[in-house]
Amino acid sequence: MKLLKIVLAISLLGSTQVSQAEVKALDRVSIVVNDGVILKSEIDALVNRVKQRSIASNQELPNDRVLKTQATERLIDNLLKKQMAERMSMRIGDTQLDQTISNIAAEQKLSLDEFKAQLAKEGLDFATYRESVRDDILLGQVERIAVRRRINISEQEVVNLAEQIKHHGQSNTKYRLGHILISHNGDESTDGLKAARERADRVIELLNDNGDFKRIAITSSSGPKALEGGDWGFMNINEMPTLFTDAVKGKGKGDVIGPFKSGNGYHILKILDLQGQQQMDVNEVNAKHILIKPSIILSDQRAKEMLEGFIEDIKAGKATIEELAKEHSDDPGSAIKGGELGWADPSVYVPAFKNTLAQLEQDEISAPFKSSHGWHIVKLLGKRKVDATEQFIKNRAHQLLFNRKFSEESDAWAREMRSSAYIEILD
Repeated sequence: MKLLKIVLAISLLGSTQVSQAEVKALDRVSIVVNDGVILKSEIDALVNRVKQRSIASNQELPNDRVLKTQATERLIDNLLKKQMAERMSMRIGDTQLDQTISNIAAEQKLSLDEFKAQLAKEGLDFATYRESVRDDILLGQVERIAVRRRINISEQEVVNLAEQIKHHGQSNTKYRLGHILISHNGDESTDGLKAARERADRVIELLNDNGDFKRIAITSSSGPKALEGGDWGFMNINEMPTLFTDAVKGKGKGDVIGPFKSGNGYHILKILDLQGQQQMDVNEVNAKHILIKPSIILSDQRAKEMLEGFIEDIKAGKATIEELAKEHSDDPGSAIKGGELGWADPSVYVPAFKNTLAQLEQDEISAPFKSSHGWHIVKLLGKRKVDATEQFIKNRAHQLLFNRKFSEESDAWAREMRSSAYIEILD
């Protein structure tokens, strides 16, 4: 009997080791990026997400090999950004993350519980989704910080563009662009460029034969939006990369443009949609608020209770919001002015603040609410619509120049990160 137990134990141990070996075989390191790795499971997961998204939108996809290549490129870029975030000691806190997810749910007109139920219905684990949103926020912040440092806009550039905007009546037609980049893969020899051009010409033929643009982009493009079917979304002509600006002028919805050459290869554009002009009137609000920031010694609940007490005092006539703001508000810029923020476009505020203002009537004070800055109460002083001014046009010109240069510098920054990184593809 004792011998039988030993044999059984050895047998079980052997089966456990085999089982562990099988589990390990299911996942392995596919790519080494500097001191980090990308696992096979990560590539498979991204490919599966793209497939699920395409099934939901009835979008035909290319074969798994092409999808895997695109997913690999995306994951390498993301890992390089995460490594930069680590070097910069950047992280996304839970408060900012929870607020972002609440805003996503609100945009879909769902409560947080309804949003979680919707994710579960789609087969998505909320904890996993939450961390993916944290990653998205972090990657976006890293890119903005790194690329912003590379952008220089002179006053003369702003003045020149502002004059163009005024001269052309601030035409705000927006183009929803589809983009395909046929890369020469670093081979700028005559043969390399010729081969890239031939591939681009074949793509044009497919598109002119009513080929599915998104599918062709996923299959063929080396551009930054390849996994999204090449869709860059809506852009004003001044927000586009300079390379695209002349190409789209005079073109209409559905037009295919290209191929045209840049240092990266050959570009093909399709105008997926157009939006008309928007008015230059600006809707502004003026408000007063009190901000209480939670801390180690002041809990969220206590901050909220303080603001509820302030509201009771204001309604009872014991104090005014101006007096309370000067004494208690943690926003030094407005506290000294009795909490007044001045006239501003509400879009400059964080979503929770902007959305609360939108629900208030004039002279109404909100209930306490939380934003990424802390706990607030806000009183709406007034709303107004103002005509565009010289300063508005200059601000608009600056933003357009920034958007254009950001797009161009973002691509250059990504290429430089790649060129200075150690990348080894094992699988």
